[in-house]
Amino acid sequence: MPSMQQLHFTVHNTFLEWQMSAFPLAVLAVLVLLAVWYLHADWALALRGRRWHGTRTAAFLSGLVAIDLAFQSPVASYTTTYFQAHVLQHLLLMVVAPPLLALGAPSTLLLQTASRKTKERWLSVLHSGPFAVISHPLSAWGLYFGTMVIFFTTPLINVAMNHMALMDAINVVFLFGGTLYWWPMIGIDPIVRWKMDYGARMLNILLGSAVEAFLGVAILADAKPVASMYSLSSTHSGGALLWVSTEFVSLAAFLPIFLQWMHSEERAGVRADAKLDRDQAESLAVAGAERTPPLNRPLSAWEAAYLAKAGHLPGITVTDAPPLERPIR
Repeated sequence: MPSMQQLHFTVHNTFLEWQMSAFPLAVLAVLVLLAVWYLHADWALALRGRRWHGTRTAAFLSGLVAIDLAFQSPVASYTTTYFQAHVLQHLLLMVVAPPLLALGAPSTLLLQTASRKTKERWLSVLHSGPFAVISHPLSAWGLYFGTMVIFFTTPLINVAMNHMALMDAINVVFLFGGTLYWWPMIGIDPIVRWKMDYGARMLNILLGSAVEAFLGVAILADAKPVASMYSLSSTHSGGALLWVSTEFVSLAAFLPIFLQWMHSEERAGVRADAKLDRDQAESLAVAGAERTPPLNRPLSAWEAAYLAKAGHLPGITVTDAPPLERPIR
């Protein structure tokens, strides 16, 4: 956004006022390169006979589109006049794009398709001390919500909107903070040092929604515009948009995590039952081996299964023969 100019809401502006300055075009170029890499890696896996989920590809590409909409579409153009557009841009960069990118599991795709040298470099980044600090859940939480609160409740928003290079840099920070926040929440790509269980993810959603709701209500109740280029009514509308969107986002993120937790518990129960069945079958097999005379041949598959279930072999008389030195399992 090269300069601060008022742009009024019209049908023409809504469809045609795209940003064509240096920074949005640079962002677009990076997004295109990321899309090309992702599709090429997807194709490389397919050539090896390994399937990459189409939903992951669709999610990642949708995340890239959301970033471009935030930086280049008329949403970005309207931020010079309407605070609602600024909130919408904020939501695209912190709430929409990061979880979609995380659902695409780009780190996993990179580790499955890159050269050995590239894998080693990427793993060295993931194992590094600085990355461990910045990716810690508390650090990510502070970067995500702390930056948001400082930006919207201090004169920083007015300064940034009058110096668009600074605003572009802050938007990049918003995107980075959103990525660090949503990466462990989605939980598809492996996180080397930090991993959040389902309960911690749900608590994180609830605490974060409380912060965003409070921020939206505070802006809604503000007695003066949040920045000099916005009207008071636009400020209040933007605060209401932030408040209401927080409730929808919290519900949309909370329910899938809760369902994943329930399915995880069910799978754990099935695994525990299967292990118990195996232990009981092995115990019966040992008991049957101790009561069954040794054979001069190995047991067939059906004989082993029958022995595990019934404790003896059909047609073989139980005697006081000594047990096998090595029980049949």
